[in-house]
Amino acid sequence: MLLKSLRGLFALLVLPLVLTLGLGLSTSALAVDDQTSQQMANTNDADLWRAVQSGDSGYTTKQGVESGVLINVSAIEGTEIKNKYLTPAMGLAVLGVFGAFIVFYFVNGPSKLSKGYSGKMVLRWSKADLWIHWVLAISCLGLIFTGINIMLGKHILQPYVGEGVWAGLIYGSKAIHDYVGPVFIISWILCVVKWMPLQTFKMYDLKWFLVVGGYINFGPFKGKHPDSGFANAGEKMWFWTLTVFGLFISVSGMMLVLPGLDLPREASFAALLIHAISAIIIIAFTIVHIWMATVLSEGGMECMKSGYCDENWAVQHHNLWYDEIKANGTLEYKD
Repeated sequence: MLLKSLRGLFALLVLPLVLTLGLGLSTSALAVDDQTSQQMANTNDADLWRAVQSGDSGYTTKQGVESGVLINVSAIEGTEIKNKYLTPAMGLAVLGVFGAFIVFYFVNGPSKLSKGYSGKMVLRWSKADLWIHWVLAISCLGLIFTGINIMLGKHILQPYVGEGVWAGLIYGSKAIHDYVGPVFIISWILCVVKWMPLQTFKMYDLKWFLVVGGYINFGPFKGKHPDSGFANAGEKMWFWTLTVFGLFISVSGMMLVLPGLDLPREASFAALLIHAISAIIIIAFTIVHIWMATVLSEGGMECMKSGYCDENWAVQHHNLWYDEIKANGTLEYKD
């Protein structure tokens, strides 16, 4: 009887304690499991983000080239190159070259015709040549101005205009740039094909460079008029620069505006960098070309207005060409 009473008392006092301890241990175990699971999840998330940042490929529902790459590391590096080096280089190409020619003009002055105007105009360019030149020139200038705004506008314009004005400017620049591009490419091809035979370098072109084309009006170079054929050495350098970098800028431009090509993002960003570098070089040479043809060469602009040049201009700046057309009977004067 006493034994039964002790068993009942044990069950009444000890059993609840055992159950309580068991529940406590179970709860602690669950808490530890939850904490471990959270730590593992955090570790997996960190590893995943680290992989994404390093450019590892995963899986996305988008189809196409590199659809699984969420972050393109080379594009980030390329953006840094563009912002750190290419944008300042474009600013230097515009302001530096332009400013250098202004200083040169005020110090040296233009290259005058030593015998003045003769009044007799010699045929130099055909109507087809004029059309090709001006279509190429206008499209090139359109691309230059819109390209400068795309590259430099956020630094020199955006801080000083309203958001609406800036939005219109940058959208308009991009649209004009895209639509003028094909016009430039077509006229560039015609220019290269038609004028290339006239642009081969000769030995006498070296002397043209040594005396700076006869444009210096002081010192030992004053009055020096080097031999030159139809195109002088400076014009040939401009032509081949436009030919080579015009090819680069045309191909890279098509890669950037034709999404149907579905290129790898490294290729697209490489095209962007090549496009910017080519543009910088073409802009610098275009400024030189315009200054030389308009301000520094007296009588030079008339060639591309009417296709005719003054006879004294032809003799002074392109004497070998003048002697050739005079000797073979193709010299043609304006009526």
